[in-house]
Amino acid sequence: MNNPAKILVLIPCYNEEANIITTVDNLRRTCPGVDYLVINDCSTDQSATLLRQHGCAYLDLPVNLGIGGGMQCGYLYARNHGYDVAVQMDGDGQHDPAYLETVLEPVLAGQLDLCIGSRFIKKEGFQTSFMRRVGIRFLSGLIFLLCGHRVLDVTSGFRAANARLIHYFADHYAIDYPEPEATLAACLNGFRVGEAPVIMKERQGGVSSISSFKSAYYMIKVSLSLIIDRLSIPRLPRRPGSKKGSAQ
Repeated sequence: MNNPAKILVLIPCYNEEANIITTVDNLRRTCPGVDYLVINDCSTDQSATLLRQHGCAYLDLPVNLGIGGGMQCGYLYARNHGYDVAVQMDGDGQHDPAYLETVLEPVLAGQLDLCIGSRFIKKEGFQTSFMRRVGIRFLSGLIFLLCGHRVLDVTSGFRAANARLIHYFADHYAIDYPEPEATLAACLNGFRVGEAPVIMKERQGGVSSISSFKSAYYMIKVSLSLIIDRLSIPRLPRRPGSKKGSAQ
């Protein structure tokens, strides 16, 4: 990756002892020119011990903040250390660092403020379960109704944000359902949001935080949260000549 931009990969981690070291090693091997930071969200397993033993760069949060609070800590770190781009990449092994450049390219080229790695553009690789695909499609339609912008993979945690969006997320980041809510917030504030095709894998170990039993409850709560967000999300002053973001 021959680009002078200062890039930070943010990797959230909660009880990922089965995956986190492999995830970091894959990133180091595939993309040696980027920095990374694991955000250990007060894991109760051996994640922190493993990160320390393997010399990984990580934040060790003293209390569990959830994925949204943990990611906001990461964006605060990125802002305070002057990074040009921050990339979210899950700690469970689903996101392949081989596609990091694909997600980064539109942001580095100045085409997008937020680029989301989408498994639904080319529909290759692991597509998640049928019921989750139905839920994601519903949320995609809801976000379109709320802001007029179509995003296919609204729950994808593989995404790159430029410096201006880093500053916004450092101050304003959704706590409960960060991926769809952050997408809506970016669209409503006039940031250019788009997607790039990636291939994802199944979780490489451990247990997802959203079980099948919780899926319906999740859908109801995130839908209500998005509707409330439409009315209450903090808005930035419009840039002269700015328009709504458009998907790539």
